[in-house]
Amino acid sequence: MINDHSHFLAAPSTDLIAGSRLPLPELCVAKHDLEDRLVQFGSVACRLAQQFPRTPLGQHASLQLIRCSTSTFANYGEVQSAESRRDFIHKLGICLKELRETRTWLKFAGKMELASLESLHPVLRECDELLAILASSVKTARRNSMPTRP
Repeated sequence: MINDHSHFLAAPSTDLIAGSRLPLPELCVAKHDLEDRLVQFGSVACRLAQQFPRTPLGQHASLQLIRCSTSTFANYGEVQSAESRRDFIHKLGICLKELRETRTWLKFAGKMELASLESLHPVLRECDELLAILASSVKTARRNSMPTRP
């Protein structure tokens, strides 16, 4: 069993999320490890979802956003206990899928005016950064799993 997967992952971005008008000070997070950053992202997305209107559409979109944004960090916990490189890549792929779904719900919330663009923009930006990190990690892990040619 492989216990330390840090060598499989790309380093997380250290950029700050600027321009947020959300009353959520935790949006301005400097360097964290990826799991902490995913947990932070999930908590911010959940707080945003709780601000959606109390309509059937707002509640549906809110619950979907809460589910997929929290599933991302929960599945990342599974990545850390992967039993092989193939399992690691597969579980990272699930994280990517959940994060892409989160991005889609955030975009939908903007189109349906369930939240202001001012509040959605920094969350979408962080989502895009996390997607880039995870996609790069999957790409690197796949490349590293290929047999080297003599």
